[in-house]
Amino acid sequence: MRYIDDTVVMKRMTKRIAFNKIWKILFFLATAFALVTLAILLYRILTQGVGSLSMDFLTNFASRFADKAGIKTALVGSLWLMAVVAPVSIILGVGTAIYLEEYAKKNRLNDFIRMNISNLSGVPSIVFGLLGLTIFVRMMGLGKSVLAAGLTMSLLILPVIIVAAQEAIRAVPNEQREASYGMGATKWQTIMHVVLPAAIPGIVTGSILALSRAIGETAPLVVIGVPVILQFLPNGLLSQFTALPMQIYDWAKRPQEAFQSVAAAGILVLMIVLLLMNSIAIFIRNKFQKRY
Repeated sequence: MRYIDDTVVMKRMTKRIAFNKIWKILFFLATAFALVTLAILLYRILTQGVGSLSMDFLTNFASRFADKAGIKTALVGSLWLMAVVAPVSIILGVGTAIYLEEYAKKNRLNDFIRMNISNLSGVPSIVFGLLGLTIFVRMMGLGKSVLAAGLTMSLLILPVIIVAAQEAIRAVPNEQREASYGMGATKWQTIMHVVLPAAIPGIVTGSILALSRAIGETAPLVVIGVPVILQFLPNGLLSQFTALPMQIYDWAKRPQEAFQSVAAAGILVLMIVLLLMNSIAIFIRNKFQKRY
């Protein structure tokens, strides 16, 4: 200790403490700015949209008159879209994650695949819209249907679900797998009865967040050519449809002041749907965390 200069130590500590305070203030200001911006946005949407939110608004079809405009077609179309996106993306995403984590060998090829899956999570959504337009709309001839849009949205959120499922599966301790093998279970039995139940909270949380992104995306639907206004409900996977983001986008770009309030009401409906989905994710996560 006699070789340590107390003056130098105190000088460096003072500098580090000062830097720590500066960065703490900067991070606090950044967080406060984001929260204030969000609060202003929510206040504006609530004040504009609450007056237009009613049962008629939920049950009426779209109209060129603001007082008669409704969101029924868009709401039902979004539910149809999620009915395609949820099973396709979750089954493929979780299956891919299981293979990469439990069956695939640790080599350069699989590492390259994992890296590219992670990179796909940051690709702009309009790129997936162009991919869906080329493959599903034109090559497969599905047109502007629920199935074409659902498959496109599945491609959009598939990397997010794969990465979330991989992290959840990777977090399961190896001791649990070894205990299952020691009891005579096969690899698939271990995955089904040990790994997946323990990983379900993370998988469900990631999947619901990814589905929340899909239900609020507009760019892929615009690229595919999903119509904005329809006066009928979809009756199958190959029917035309419209979705909540498309309807809100159409109302928001209109110059009439009355349609701005209608667009705000549509945003409130979309937010309520997102909150319900996130609430389901939190409930499932808490339920399985207590069990495992």
